[in-house]
Formats: sequence, C-alpha cells, structure tokens
Amino acid sequence: MKKIITLFFLLLLTGCQDQVFSKDLFYMNTYINIKIYHHDQELVNKTFSDIEQIYQKYDQLCDRYKKHEYNLYYLNNELEKNQEIEIDKRLYDLLKVSKDYYLKTNKFFSIALGNVTDVWTNNKELPSYEELKASGSTDLDDIMLKENYIFSKNSDVSLDLGGIAKGYVNNIIKEYLHDKGIKKYLITSGTSSILIGEHYQNEKYRVGLINPLESEKIYKVLKLNTNSISTSGTIDNYYEFSGEKYSHIINPFTLYPDNYSLSVTVIAPDPILTEVLSTTLVLLPIEEGKKLAEKYDVEVIWFTKDGIIETEGIKNYE
Repeated sequence: MKKIITLFFLLLLTGCQDQVFSKDLFYMNTYINIKIYHHDQELVNKTFSDIEQIYQKYDQLCDRYKKHEYNLYYLNNELEKNQEIEIDKRLYDLLKVSKDYYLKTNKFFSIALGNVTDVWTNNKELPSYEELKASGSTDLDDIMLKENYIFSKNSDVSLDLGGIAKGYVNNIIKEYLHDKGIKKYLITSGTSSILIGEHYQNEKYRVGLINPLESEKIYKVLKLNTNSISTSGTIDNYYEFSGEKYSHIINPFTLYPDNYSLSVTVIAPDPILTEVLSTTLVLLPIEEGKKLAEKYDVEVIWFTKDGIIETEGIKNYE
C-alpha cells in the first residue's frame, strides 16, 4: 500500500492571551499533534501525559500484528479456537461501537475485513475474487458480543479496527478534555483527521481542504469551531497494480474497492461518526450517500472524477 500527502491543513493565526502548548506523538501508525491553549502549564503537562497514555493503550489494544495483553492480535488468534473469550473492557466497548455502526450503515462499514485486507496488502498482482473469498470469513454477523465476552460462529474471521480507531480515541480524548475544563485545543491525526475545540481568539479555525483533482490545490477554506473533520479516499492510501491505483477502502460485499469518489470529507461534532461515515461514503453512490448524510445530520464534500458535490450545509462553514 502506498501513502501520499495531504488532504487538508490548518491556517493558524498568531497571538493569543493563553499560552500555546504543543506535543507530537506517533501512535496507531499516525503522526499526531496536540495543541492546548491555556495559562496553567502544570495542568497542561499532566494533560499531555494522560492523553499519551490513552493513545498508547489503544495503540496496543488495536494492534492486529503484534501481541499485547488481551489486544486485537490476541483476540484474532483466540477466535480460531471456537470458544468464548473474555477481553479488555475498553476493547469490548470499541468492538461494540464498531458493530453498532456496521448495522447503522447497512453493513457497509465492517471491521471483519482483516483477511481480505491482508491479501490486498501482500499481493504483487491484482487479487482475484476467488482468492479474496478464500482468504477467510468477512461476516461480522458471526461475531457475538456480551458483557465483555466475545464469541465467533466462524473461526476464520479476522478483525481490523483501522477504520474507526482514530475517531474513537479522539472522542475519548474530547470527553477527557471536557472533564478537565480544557476548551481551547486542536488535535490533528495524520493528514486526514482533525478534532477542533474552541478557538484561542474566540474566532474559528481555518482549515484548507485540498482538491485531489488539481494536484493539491486548495479547493476551499472551511471555518470550523468545536467540530471534527475526517477525509477518506484513494488520495491518502491506495494499492497499486500495473500502474493503476485502487482505494484502500474495501467494499465488504464485493471485496473490491469502489470508484464512486476519489475522496470524501465529513464534518460533524462526533469524531467517531466523521471517521466511520467518511469511510462508508466512499463505497456508496452519491445519491445513497446523501441520504445517509441527511440521516446523521453531517455535512459532506465528495470529490469525484466528474466534479465536486457538497451538502447544502457546507456553505455555513465558508
């Protein structure tokens, strides 16, 4: 899989009454920058330490390639034994939210594509449907969750939390900051996800959205406050076979990427919702995507080969 940058960037103004504190982290295969605007350095230092512990723990829990105590790697291997497994409460809660969104998106958002993703990642040539189908179960309905226990009806399933983990952890951090009384903050997770608190000058943050159709030219500057924004598509991550690019987002029904959109950007207060829907909407025809966006009251920008489509509420951020 290849990665290129960038989907959006921040246009920050200078000068504020509170001091700005910044910390860089690397977890969940993502560069993370946290900015907090506050007058109490001791409080901020403690906050940074607590936030890093949160990222570190979920980085371990969601790791499907390396074993940590009761993490996803452990879980995927234990599921092969066809027995009920007790798991970490934090991982259980994340799996439960993931399965809820699986149902809410008519099963287009699925965390049960680990086997298929491995084939796409490791193959030197475009995989055949037969090869993808033979890689293992992709049916999340086989996974049963109850009171911190998990059981799979099919031992051949492999879970992958890459499509929800960042948004889920950002939501935990958002709630943590709220409980601490910290309102002015900004968290960027890679080039595809931003969690925005109150602006340090009681204004709005200006987020430049990159147009993938025009060689990283700025398409629009959005003015955001107390919100989250997430972008998914072929622009940041992709597979490449014989010179042709394929999105890293796999349709759980066809086991192949769809080409309805080059990228999709979603804006909403809930960082879990923005990450899940930006992934899901890449897989849907635009008209179906509009219905889903309306259902969950989010604003969306679709970049397609034929042009750019926006929900009506995007104008409120210009």
